[in-house]
Amino acid sequence: MDAVIEISGLTRDFGNLRAVDGLDLSIRAGEMFALVGPDGAGKTTIIRMLCGILKPTEGTARVLGRDLVRDLSSIKKDIGYLSQKFSLYGDLTVDENIDFFAAVHRVDSFKNRKDELLEFTRLTPFRKRPAERLSGGMKQKLALACTLIHAPKLLLLDEPTTGVDPVSRRDFWKILSNLLRRGITIFMSTPYLDEAERCSRVGLMNQGKLMAADTPQAVRRLMRGEVIEVVCADIRKAFEVLKRPPALGEVQAFGDRLNIVVGNAAADFPAIAARLREAGIVAIDRRVIPPSLENVFISVMKARETEVEHAPES
Repeated sequence: MDAVIEISGLTRDFGNLRAVDGLDLSIRAGEMFALVGPDGAGKTTIIRMLCGILKPTEGTARVLGRDLVRDLSSIKKDIGYLSQKFSLYGDLTVDENIDFFAAVHRVDSFKNRKDELLEFTRLTPFRKRPAERLSGGMKQKLALACTLIHAPKLLLLDEPTTGVDPVSRRDFWKILSNLLRRGITIFMSTPYLDEAERCSRVGLMNQGKLMAADTPQAVRRLMRGEVIEVVCADIRKAFEVLKRPPALGEVQAFGDRLNIVVGNAAADFPAIAARLREAGIVAIDRRVIPPSLENVFISVMKARETEVEHAPES
């Protein structure tokens, strides 16, 4: 099976609000696909439709070769869903939580599977500890173990590392990488663009629409303009100076340097340097750098907004 998820014209309305608007998307077996976008972009709604919590208003979807609406009960046996607020039972131990979800999924003779998952998530030393006494990162790993107890072929993860500390995020991603090597397909949403960089493909969502879907490298080529990295002595002052109107470009501060998005680096940098000099600031170094996914997202979003503004009225 080449396509694990096939979506055509998928739409979901909540009253007068269109949360997902005519989504077309195909996810291949064995890939990790990330939806990124701001709150309200439609990411969670898509995942909830794919796992059967919400019914589409329009459109169709096939999951693991089966119709999402007609064959939902059989699809659920082969998918694992990790929501933003996974419901662990705080008064149950790590072991007992996994036992409970095994019972929910009607999994028999799962002792070896549970031991493997505990080892896999590095939770074996904590198996007798109540879930309420685990750290945030450990709770997420336990939630993932519960999601995997019935050996799903497809994982649907809704912002699985939100609110987790950086070390636990890194551990969680190591686990996901190992799952990929085992042949599990992963479809996830994330607010972290650095996480999306690790995925096979990335989908950029805004206001219910999929603006682009491709490899991170290919998505970067959608960038309009260039990014100049500038190093100077007083970054805070330089940032304030360049943010004053008239705008010379989009400015972001990263540690001891500024990133400035301009149309053309060679043509636009002299005006930037002149404004800094007027404020008594010297640019120690500058270079053109590859755009981040955040740069690309903003660029694609603005391009879409411009297209809408100039579209002829029907």
